[in-house]
Amino acid sequence: MKKVNLRLPLLFLLVMIVGMYIGTLFSRENKKNTMSFPLSFSSSSKIDEVLRAIDKKYVDEVKSDSLEDLAINALLEGLDPHSGYISAKEFKSMNESLEGNFEGIGIEFHLLNDTIFVVNAISGGPSEALGIRSGDKIVQIEGKNLVGKKVKNVDVTSNLRGPSGTKVTIGIIRHGSSKIVNYTITRAQIPLNSVDVAYMADATTGYIKVSKFAATTEEEFLNALSSLKDKGMKDLVLDLRGNGGGYLSAATALGDHFLKNKELIVYTEGRNQPRTDYYATETGEFEDGKLIVLVDEGSASASEIVAGAIQDLDRGTIIGRRTFGKGLVQDQLQFEDGSALRLTISRYFTPSGRCIQKSYTNGNTAYNEELGERLLRGELTNVDSIKQDTTRYVTKNGRTVYGGGGVKPDIFVPLDTIDFSDFYAVAVTTGSVAEYAYNYADKNKTTLKAYNTFDDFNQSFAISAKAYAQFVGSVVAKQKAKGVRGADISEKLIKLQIKALIAKQQWGDYGYFKVINQRDAALSKAMQVLRTN
Repeated sequence: MKKVNLRLPLLFLLVMIVGMYIGTLFSRENKKNTMSFPLSFSSSSKIDEVLRAIDKKYVDEVKSDSLEDLAINALLEGLDPHSGYISAKEFKSMNESLEGNFEGIGIEFHLLNDTIFVVNAISGGPSEALGIRSGDKIVQIEGKNLVGKKVKNVDVTSNLRGPSGTKVTIGIIRHGSSKIVNYTITRAQIPLNSVDVAYMADATTGYIKVSKFAATTEEEFLNALSSLKDKGMKDLVLDLRGNGGGYLSAATALGDHFLKNKELIVYTEGRNQPRTDYYATETGEFEDGKLIVLVDEGSASASEIVAGAIQDLDRGTIIGRRTFGKGLVQDQLQFEDGSALRLTISRYFTPSGRCIQKSYTNGNTAYNEELGERLLRGELTNVDSIKQDTTRYVTKNGRTVYGGGGVKPDIFVPLDTIDFSDFYAVAVTTGSVAEYAYNYADKNKTTLKAYNTFDDFNQSFAISAKAYAQFVGSVVAKQKAKGVRGADISEKLIKLQIKALIAKQQWGDYGYFKVINQRDAALSKAMQVLRTN
């Protein structure tokens, strides 16, 4: 069989996902990961003996830490794709992400042309308290000049983060001035939200987007739900697209709020792990209203637990595309140096008894390229191309669902590629869309501040034909994209993304998602279903 090169479809998929969620290009002082619960671990084996022999007798000096890492990774390579070794630094970052906070100065930043721009000072953080605001340029950290150098996100993050109570001095240039102003900031605990946004999609329908399942997810969700109920919400659209998972406990806690008392949410079972059932309780806060869950190929693990339970129990409608297909449960076995072994210990099963884990029998490379294969065979644009296990299961009301390879939605919404072009690929992958949006907002602060509310901005603001022509010209000039076609094909999509990113700088994630969701096909289908049922 001829081997298919998946690089192009994977790049295509990456461009589409980045384009759909281009607001996430802005970074905080953290990384987003998934983890489970740490345990202690110690052992002695042949591996230890080999390492000691190398340390004592090998002809050249070798770093023992590097050898240990290589040995562990080689051992885990033969297991499943989700078992792996985690360095101490990575493990700490994972902890911070899913515990709902990190230690730093509390800013959201973006790198443009080797300059650090403050997109937002996080509410309640130390930077906000000192008056640092959107549009400020960080040009120095601890007196070190950062302008004109090849600075990476990780460099900024490592310098700005640190233990609570410690201090860091940054030099800022504000719009309209060339003077550097120094701020000495005392680092503190900064909250990390897992609910990106919550708003009323119409008079009776709420929309809540959950980006991960962390320790604070249930509390954040309940706060958002309560606020929307106060505004008249009766039905809910829960957006789990791009949500790669997190804590199993957070997933069951969220699912509990949609299901009746004693309904099975999920169960786990493994070779050395007895079956454990997770049931809904009497504390559900949204057990009766109409519910729609949006999913896509980026919805994994904990997201699939929630979607699978809602589907199996016929509690709501699943809309979108087939989910990732991760049905394995990991525990963390922590070492004394702070590193950890992430080991798969069991599988989880939806209420009907299906495990949605996709196959990994062909190895990790094939597993990692599976999303590209979906695109290549047309699955993301044609429901008839979905390739899935044919094992049949039955929902609470007698509907047929299938196991293996993710949760297949009740209503399929294809990936919208109509506005995709070579020009769009260049504009997105080079960060040109975000760069233009930021520079536009920076140069037009006075004009944008004239909009008293987001609704005023949303109804009246538009990227003009002249402004778009300038954008196209800048992309062609900076990226050497002369002759790259499709700027006219992608004009509406790019204009919308620029507007959304400008709104983000004025109104945060609320502004971004309110704009970008205006042409969201899955959300549009959800609203249509709610109005007709």
